[in-house]
Amino acid sequence: MPRLPGASLPYLVAANALATLYAAVIALIWFAVQIDAGFRRCLVEWTTELRHLNAEEFEWLVGEVFRREGWTVTQTGHQDRPDGNIDLEMTREGRRKIVQCKRWSAQLVGVDEVRELGGTLLREGLPGDAGVLVTLSAFSQQALAEGKTLGMALLGGRELYSRVEKVRRSEPCPICGQSMVLDRSTRGWWLRCVVPGCLGKRDLSGDPGRAVDMLLERA
Repeated sequence: MPRLPGASLPYLVAANALATLYAAVIALIWFAVQIDAGFRRCLVEWTTELRHLNAEEFEWLVGEVFRREGWTVTQTGHQDRPDGNIDLEMTREGRRKIVQCKRWSAQLVGVDEVRELGGTLLREGLPGDAGVLVTLSAFSQQALAEGKTLGMALLGGRELYSRVEKVRRSEPCPICGQSMVLDRSTRGWWLRCVVPGCLGKRDLSGDPGRAVDMLLERA
């Protein structure tokens, strides 16, 4: 315990306790941030049905896909308060882009949403091609035409699934050679093939370290 000239023993004990508590709180915050970041990264590996994600998780997944494509991504969207129509900000090689995520699974994204993002770009002093609008569904013909006029990237569900597959890290299936994904059952962690009709899988109960590595694997 550090000693200060003239300090009483109760004061030193209290100061030491407070310092220890402060260090513990900082450590817990750091650990929580690491767990949260790990969960966001692993959404790409875990999720085979994007419609199971809520709006915030969808933003995390989209951000992680762009991060693995080489962008530096900051999540700025908020579900409980206004976010200025910006869910993600991305930078790469001096370029800045803003992303708006629409977790719509059935309803088409219309021209109003495209124009709204266009207005945000204007407010931010950015050109039309600095905007990216992402959805699980698709875009109306008017929206596609408006996006083309503005130079905006419109990323629909099919293209998003394709890009997720390209950046997803996994092990090849021993039967068909396609990628397997990490999953969990009542018996523990395992890898399974997502190709329809293929029964390829790998039980990780005897190799828990591999499951931990995949859960904590960094981009």
